[in-house]
Amino acid sequence: MLIGYARVSTQEQDNVAQINALRTAGCELIFEEKASGGRWDRPELHRLLGQLRKDDVLVVWKLDRLSRSLKDVLTLMEKVEQASAGFQSLTESIDTTSPGGRMMMQIVGSFAEFERAMLRERTRNGLNAAREQGRVGGRRRKLKTHQEQEIVTLVNTGQKTAADAARLFDVHPATVSRLLARHK
Repeated sequence: MLIGYARVSTQEQDNVAQINALRTAGCELIFEEKASGGRWDRPELHRLLGQLRKDDVLVVWKLDRLSRSLKDVLTLMEKVEQASAGFQSLTESIDTTSPGGRMMMQIVGSFAEFERAMLRERTRNGLNAAREQGRVGGRRRKLKTHQEQEIVTLVNTGQKTAADAARLFDVHPATVSRLLARHK
């Protein structure tokens, strides 16, 4: 069965042209949605994905109607593949029910994977460069060194319990536990 998905971003837009193209393509069932393509919480899209069965084909007028994010498109393609269904984009002539269409989606997927790897590498290089300049990422320490020493002394001498010290210095008890474990 050919199942269509039509989406427009705002209430002012209409999806008549998309629906006509999907009907012309032979879609027996069409899911319509008025939501941003950048959002993941699109109820009609999720209903459609839940209804996909073996040998069904999800048809869109244009690839960006499915999602504007390549990562999301690939996630959706994975869900379509898990349902043993196919995908077809009318405007871009992508059809995963054919060998050429599957190859095209694999090429798109490999570019996305390359882009993710490059992003990871740039991030890692940026963090290393920051460390070399003496900058450390992460959250700022809640306690100063003299406060840490005071907590250790108070707890080790029995003047305060770990929970009391945590309340006194306005930190989580786990912070005091980690601090005491480091100073044993």
